[in-house]
Amino acid sequence: MELTNNLKIFFPGKLVFANGCMDQLAEEVQSLGAKKVFIATIEPLKNVVDIFISQLRDKEIEAQVDTSIVQEPTFSDFEKLMEMVQPFNPDVVIGIGGGSVLDISKLVAAQVENDQQLRDYVGIGLLNGRKKKLICVPATSGTGSEASPNAILVDDADSQKKGIISPYLVPDIVYVDPILTVSVPPAITAATGIDALTHCMEAYTNKFAQPFIDMMAYEGMKLIAAYIETAVKDGKNIEAREKVAMGSLLGGFCLGPVNTAGVHALSYPLGSMFHLAHGLSNALLLPYIMEYNIPADPKKYAEVAMAVGCERQSDDLATATKGVEKIKDIIKACGIPQTLKEVNVSEDAIPQMAVDAMKVQRLLKNNPREIAEQDAVNIYKAAMG
Repeated sequence: MELTNNLKIFFPGKLVFANGCMDQLAEEVQSLGAKKVFIATIEPLKNVVDIFISQLRDKEIEAQVDTSIVQEPTFSDFEKLMEMVQPFNPDVVIGIGGGSVLDISKLVAAQVENDQQLRDYVGIGLLNGRKKKLICVPATSGTGSEASPNAILVDDADSQKKGIISPYLVPDIVYVDPILTVSVPPAITAATGIDALTHCMEAYTNKFAQPFIDMMAYEGMKLIAAYIETAVKDGKNIEAREKVAMGSLLGGFCLGPVNTAGVHALSYPLGSMFHLAHGLSNALLLPYIMEYNIPADPKKYAEVAMAVGCERQSDDLATATKGVEKIKDIIKACGIPQTLKEVNVSEDAIPQMAVDAMKVQRLLKNNPREIAEQDAVNIYKAAMG
């Protein structure tokens, strides 16, 4: 395992994690001296957001709201949104919702009063700054976007997912209120939860893994593996919602300094070609890429197996193999499809998916075992079922 000594983490300026903390958010905004606030959110949270807007108005703070982002956002979605937000010129940008809403909010905050254009800062470390305050409030337990320097958009020109990575995309303030996740439907709870588990696992087994990040990644895997099934099957179970929300947050902290690897790289084409949700794409590939990676680091994958609830076996390889079985069991128990065939991915598409996956070198370089194009083909074939 190659270990780099370079550790650089950009934490949110303030993090509040508590049931019901959403009630304190209007006061938080007032303390920033804000007069105008832009809120990106989703229709299912309308009641919560309406109460929040009412609290803002009581404090003479004007709010502009947008609910147009209902799936993974594109460059054109972003440009269209900016046409509305630029003239309003908010002091604070707030994202309340899932990963897509949080990602777009981060970019909106960066773009207001910015001379750069979006395409100028697609990539790593190209954004010059951010003039507006940014607050993120996750309403799903999955993407960890609230704690990461990453935002992902789909490029209309080639339908490829593009990453914008910058310390300026880390929010100033994060409010994690597990109560907000209670209304999330079982299928979304399951897919986003496995996405969060994948963040932790890919950080822990990463070629550039860090002991400091390992602590968060390991605890995140433990929490999500232990509580995700309950959160899916009994959405009103507050303890399960809390634990999965904390696991997701820990996974988010892994994304900046270490980031993800092969699972995410190979999942991107499933999103761009078949429009599968990001979390579902990861869940469909996770066990098969684990199997592929184990020979590169049986010890780390044995530790993963124990984190997700397996007993220690006779050796690392046997323990690591148990871990793959356990992940398959968790995915099945959460009601997530287990093969690409089940979600109508055609075998004919595999060669093109493998070509597209090879373009995601920023993540493939982190994978503990090299994935070449033919390896990607073989992994997709294994995942077909």
